[in-house]
Amino acid sequence: MNREEWFAQLFTRLGNSKFRTSFKLKQKDVDYIHEKGLDTIRAHAADFIAKREAPAVIPNDGKQTPTKGHPVFIAQHATATCCRECIRKWHKMAPGKELSQIQQEYLVDVIMTWIEKELEENKRTR
Repeated sequence: MNREEWFAQLFTRLGNSKFRTSFKLKQKDVDYIHEKGLDTIRAHAADFIAKREAPAVIPNDGKQTPTKGHPVFIAQHATATCCRECIRKWHKMAPGKELSQIQQEYLVDVIMTWIEKELEENKRTR
């Protein structure tokens, strides 16, 4: 299975989750993204993943990602990239082992794909 097929299946599965689909960007999040730009948001996502998800041991796993306060946090919950247990379940990455750079980049790509879809949806509903 290639990346495109995996993403299509992943976003279909996420779309079938009542919990995951309950997360949406608010207008203030959209405004923040437009103000900062997608490159900066991607850098924030990479930083959050590196610091909060990539370590092998996370003392507060399951509680390290707030549900509001930054568009990336919302995207993490929507895409199941918010804690190592969700990453294990949805993205098949075993906990207890530091995430590789490739794994981290994949998680950031998932987050940014969701954000870009939300921005498109926001344009259509305006």
